[in-house]
Amino acid sequence: MSVPRPAAVIVLAAGEGTRMKSQTPKVLHEVCGRALVDHMLSAARDLDPERLIVVIGHALEQVGGHLAASSPDARAVVQREQRGTGHAVRTVLEEVGTISGTVLVTYGDVPLLRTQTLAGLLERHAAEGNAVTVLTAEVPDPTGYGRIIRDDAGAVLEIVEEKDADPEQRAIREMNSGIYAFDGLLLADAVKRVSTDNAQGEEYLTDVLSILRRDGHRVGACVAADFVEVEGVNDRVQLAAVRKVLNRRLLEAHMRAGVTIVDPDSTWIDVGVKIGPDAVVHPATQLHGATVIESGAEVGPATTLTDTFVGEGAVVRNAVCDHAEIGPEANVGPYAYLRPGTVLGHRSKAGTFVEMKNTKVGQRSKVPHLSYAGDATIGDDVNIGASTVFVNYDGVDKHHTTVRDGAFVGCDTMLVAPVTVGDGAYTAAGSTITDDVPPGAIGVARARQRNIEKWVLRRRAGTKSAAAAERALAGQDQEKEQ
Repeated sequence: MSVPRPAAVIVLAAGEGTRMKSQTPKVLHEVCGRALVDHMLSAARDLDPERLIVVIGHALEQVGGHLAASSPDARAVVQREQRGTGHAVRTVLEEVGTISGTVLVTYGDVPLLRTQTLAGLLERHAAEGNAVTVLTAEVPDPTGYGRIIRDDAGAVLEIVEEKDADPEQRAIREMNSGIYAFDGLLLADAVKRVSTDNAQGEEYLTDVLSILRRDGHRVGACVAADFVEVEGVNDRVQLAAVRKVLNRRLLEAHMRAGVTIVDPDSTWIDVGVKIGPDAVVHPATQLHGATVIESGAEVGPATTLTDTFVGEGAVVRNAVCDHAEIGPEANVGPYAYLRPGTVLGHRSKAGTFVEMKNTKVGQRSKVPHLSYAGDATIGDDVNIGASTVFVNYDGVDKHHTTVRDGAFVGCDTMLVAPVTVGDGAYTAAGSTITDDVPPGAIGVARARQRNIEKWVLRRRAGTKSAAAAERALAGQDQEKEQ
């Protein structure tokens, strides 16, 4: 059957998350480039709900501001006092009114939960005509979770929180995920009748199941195929664990789509990364943000790309690139650093120990080694010699340098911006260029060499250098005598 469209998805994200021991609200901690709550919202959004509602409370301004920027389609409802999950849902219904249809309730700290699992819950709920259907899972260790209590026929009787469970109930391994599909009209009535008669003095949403069952309504359960999906994040250990699972998921999806991941155990990737078929990702590589790697490109080893585009057939090794654009068949590294605003043209090169920032490099142009290019435009077919520095900052302002097509910049050249090296022009090695170099000219800006004979013998007597010089000079004298 087709998946019924939920009337609303309510995401509970108001808790403090004290076990994270963090200034960052728990639901805003990131996993694979996306906040925990955004993972849940993405899965819920794919169900095409009529309403998407997030309950917020702790760190109201931070969480609310994040949602306004990342999920403008979601309505935030404020739970001023965090008095339990039942209270959170009641707060929603008091603000938005009774919701007719299926209401899905889930959490903002369950980043591994897939849309298809939620769809399965909705299908079961509709097929059985339940008043409420709870998503459950069989777990090796149910510590900390509410337990599913069934009757002899397997029907769900109630959910008992661990703090309120007796030893026999605590031995049950089927746990409550905290995720439910409700009949909205019945939920609106039952949630008003939830009591606070429990160890925490809170309104538990789990009590709605018992209320509905006592009213004669059907309570069902849908067991998740993989218990890992419903595991929440409460501390940094669990955060790392879910990151590892999600990362593996993402890598497997790319590999099945034709990408070679040489060592998945040392490769980390964000959910927004796109990789074309026949690309190769070598070990110890991290791909962040909206990075795009096109077909046939080769990235790594030991490379970190953030919001970076890598064109077809390009090679990027041992590099750090942030908001850069690497053209087709370009070559980067090893040990290069491309900062924001760097654009490399077709078959260009940024080589060993090269740093670039806000620089455009034309087709087939090379900055092979030991150089810095900042705030520059480098034309086509240009060669930048080793140890060249684009001197772009005067202590107050940044200035631009232009090196036009076919130019040749000699080793150890200082290009003091603003300056232009014309088409086909040269600069002599060791020059400090402060004035424009016309097309076809050579710019020479260095002192003439002066050799002071026997300076080492006079000023460095007794050293190894002096001894070597004495031997060489004695040899020259013997050759002259012969």
